[in-house]
Amino acid sequence: MHSHNGCVINESKYSALNNIIDLYKDKEGSLIQILHAAQNIYGCLPLDLQQIIAQKLDIPLSRVSGVISFYSFFSIQPRGLHTIRVCLGTACYVRGGKKIVEHLMKTLDVKPGETTADGKFTFEVARCIGACGLAPAIMIDDIVYKQMSPTKINELLSKF
Repeated sequence: MHSHNGCVINESKYSALNNIIDLYKDKEGSLIQILHAAQNIYGCLPLDLQQIIAQKLDIPLSRVSGVISFYSFFSIQPRGLHTIRVCLGTACYVRGGKKIVEHLMKTLDVKPGETTADGKFTFEVARCIGACGLAPAIMIDDIVYKQMSPTKINELLSKF
């Protein structure tokens, strides 16, 4: 049983992963489905887990890690309790989305893609969350918060 930043790879999880790999391995596009399943089981996809998947599927590790880094919903580190996404679509960007990103980086002491030291928030940047008329917008988990400003963000974060 070895722990990896909160992603624990233990026997019971390992057999669940094995079953999924056996189920999908011969299907087209199976890698993404297997990675989704693995992330659901473990919470994230650290390197040692990527190596196991690559070996089982008999594909190079570079292909596994390439897919993980390409899709933003895969994470190699444990995710925070809450996910904050700042929209940087055109409208949000023009109306101050970049300031909000900078403010959150300072306040939470993380870069996009990282999780706060206390494990509370994972901070991400999104291309567009569909709230263009109410820019700049952010999402926390599945809720959109509109017309954000650094002051409003501080109030919002204090509720978590």
